[in-house]
Amino acid sequence: MKHEQMAVWVRSKDLSVAVYRELAELRDFGFKDQITRSALSIPSNIAEGFERYTEREKFRFVSIAKGSCGEFATQTLIALEVGYIDHSIGHQWRDESFQLSRMLGSLLNSLARSS
Repeated sequence: MKHEQMAVWVRSKDLSVAVYRELAELRDFGFKDQITRSALSIPSNIAEGFERYTEREKFRFVSIAKGSCGEFATQTLIALEVGYIDHSIGHQWRDESFQLSRMLGSLLNSLARSS
């Protein structure tokens, strides 16, 4: 299966786009760089993993994507607490990151069983 056909990739790509759009005017460039990179890392690592030749490599990159979900959820919580994003957006992003993390966990379990 191509990564572009996977719901977890599509949703994580959409989340990354939403983060970039929402934070386009944020003047805290260090924070903006961190949170956009963690959001971008999720679909990017899924794509990279599915372009690799071995199941072990695929597992490694999907695992990195899962870690990026945790990083993103933490940064979203901080953005909420310092007032960089609206509560409704922050809660939506955190919920989506938790759902993506569960989806990636299921994918990792599937990859582990197939290897």
